[in-house]
Amino acid sequence: MSIDVPASRELAAIAELAARTAGGPLRAAFRSRPEVDVKTDFHDPVTEHDRASEETIREVLAEHTPGSVVVGEEGGARGDAGTAEIRWYVDPIDGTANFAVGLPFWCVSIAAVAADELVAGAVYDPMRDDMFTATLDGATCNGEPLRSRGATRDATAVAATSYPSPHDLSIGDRDETLRRFGLMVDAFATVRRPGSAALTLAHIAAGWTDVAYDSSINAWDIAAAMLLVRQAGGTYLPLGGRPGGHDWDAPGYLACVGGFDLPGSVMTEIAGLAGAGAH
Repeated sequence: MSIDVPASRELAAIAELAARTAGGPLRAAFRSRPEVDVKTDFHDPVTEHDRASEETIREVLAEHTPGSVVVGEEGGARGDAGTAEIRWYVDPIDGTANFAVGLPFWCVSIAAVAADELVAGAVYDPMRDDMFTATLDGATCNGEPLRSRGATRDATAVAATSYPSPHDLSIGDRDETLRRFGLMVDAFATVRRPGSAALTLAHIAAGWTDVAYDSSINAWDIAAAMLLVRQAGGTYLPLGGRPGGHDWDAPGYLACVGGFDLPGSVMTEIAGLAGAGAH
């Protein structure tokens, strides 16, 4: 199925509707200190609101794009991938740990893929009522065009990352991992760990954060935001993916605002850009 710009806009509008429909109840539930369960381990929390939000989103998407496949963080893939023309990637709350304790940095992320092409996305911040939208002809926040511009070098840049994650610390040389993080702290004006990849990348698209890096990520976390960054004129580099794989399936990424001197950045060493990590 080939998607043109008008069709891309229609899919983006559906993503916006689904995100807003889920966002209202989430905003009402915020700071209620919900009970927290864990998935893989105690670093991977989930609440009843994650599950309810995903079901709400699935209902909206099923109504407006019947027969599509929905790949959600909580409920996995549903639908017939062999016949579906549209595949949705859904994170009902990106930043669950923040949401659960009352830190207002989390979002709803929804992306549409057609014919293996990322064609539309919405990242919604319910606490600020900011709707970031990406289509084949651009990126906007609350209807205003986004232009990804900011710092041009490490010393004046704000970097956001979840690195090193518990996974990073457990799979390799712990001292080397911490050394690399130290390089970031030394090189950048400020390093932050905001806790939501999708919202961080939306801020890259808006020029509110300069550099973002994660080494362990899922498609539902970043698909919509990846399109936002690129359509706003920023840079998004997938890291560690399979040869011939899709950018949104790569397990890591490095992103920056347009005009940033990435070749001259410490991130070239940290993210392994000189080797085989990027594709």
